[in-house]
Amino acid sequence: MDPCPFVRLLVGNLALKIPVASKPARSVIHPASSPCFCKIRLQNFPLQTSIVPLITLESQFPDGQAQTLAASFHLCKADLEKLATKSLFAAKPCLEIAIYTGRSGTTCGVTSGRLLGRITVPLDLEGTESRPCVFHNGWISIGKNAKGSSARLHLNVRAEPDPRFVFEFDGEPECSPQVFQIQGYIRQPVFSCKFSFRNSGDRNQRSRSSLPDAGSSRGWLSSLGSERERSGKERKGWSITVHDLSGSPVAAASMVTPFVASPGSDRVSRTNPGAWLILRPGDGTWKPWGRLEAWRERGGSDGLGYRFELLPDTNGGMNTAGIVLAESTLSTNKGGKFLIDMSANGRSTPSSSPTSSGDFGYGLWPYCMYRGFVMSSRVEGEGKCSKPAVEVSVQHVSCTEDAAAFVALAAAIDLSMDACRLFSQKLRKEMCQQKDLMG
Repeated sequence: MDPCPFVRLLVGNLALKIPVASKPARSVIHPASSPCFCKIRLQNFPLQTSIVPLITLESQFPDGQAQTLAASFHLCKADLEKLATKSLFAAKPCLEIAIYTGRSGTTCGVTSGRLLGRITVPLDLEGTESRPCVFHNGWISIGKNAKGSSARLHLNVRAEPDPRFVFEFDGEPECSPQVFQIQGYIRQPVFSCKFSFRNSGDRNQRSRSSLPDAGSSRGWLSSLGSERERSGKERKGWSITVHDLSGSPVAAASMVTPFVASPGSDRVSRTNPGAWLILRPGDGTWKPWGRLEAWRERGGSDGLGYRFELLPDTNGGMNTAGIVLAESTLSTNKGGKFLIDMSANGRSTPSSSPTSSGDFGYGLWPYCMYRGFVMSSRVEGEGKCSKPAVEVSVQHVSCTEDAAAFVALAAAIDLSMDACRLFSQKLRKEMCQQKDLMG
């Protein structure tokens, strides 16, 4: 398998020094008592925001300061070609950073912080697909006050090669599609998927939400409902198996905890999520590799919440403690990107999990070999045709089974969008067992 060229543009090691006026105005809050933040922009890429730590004028960064990653941009070959386009009317690519004092956010549509200044870092991305490049590492002055002194920002801007394998489903996962590897304009079949129902004849499995509520006669009465009524409030037994070109199974995703409606509602709640096990073959049997939980968020966002955990190499299953690699929310309307990126600045990696990136001084955290960008998969919103496109970092693929596990995970998160649909909405026939269709 040949990878596609990608480049990561990394911005980190931020720190800010602000000179203090000898007689500050009473109405002005000293910047050291108020947080600072910055907005980082690269042409047409989404704007990224990061906190900027303040340090004293006497400090010599990075002495005593935690080294962190503030933003990362992922550039494919098309992005690199677009940024490298030379034209009389197109400015050279550059990174723009606007620094603000005060708290981030908006009030009545107006940015809350006060603009301290802007800086730009020119970028020459030619050749970065094959070699790392540092564009800036050190201090930059930001404007001047009345006495001629200026605030200074410390930052590191660098690019590094990040080749990835790119896979694309030829159809929706529930339709048992082929999976192609994409390399430029070449599409080559590498896997096939088989969607099926597990334990389709098991009528004794009862969802957790169907248990009677001891404090509610209404909940007790609801427990007397027919099996048909209970099955209308649960989605269970889905599985998808990934096969290589020879037909051998190389990965699987199995729904091990049913997606059930919370009592008195028609949605899967965060407190009672459905779950998948991502499985890999080993020693003549399936071994758990990861666990994906998904639920339906309440409130204005009304999104698909998810949490993915890496399971240790043991015989444990659902009760085995895992290491959280990703936890976030996808829009049920617009969809989004499922992302595992251990060098992210907190938006795709849960704050409770230690991050790792050799780029900015992190060591590998215990029991986990994953670092930097790991994988991403595009997920469409509800009711839209979804053919997941999956990117996997080359450094995390050493065999066919490695790539297949990420493909199975991409299928599971895509199917979770349907599993978490409101139970008042019907699913397509491929996701319903024959007994459900017959009523």
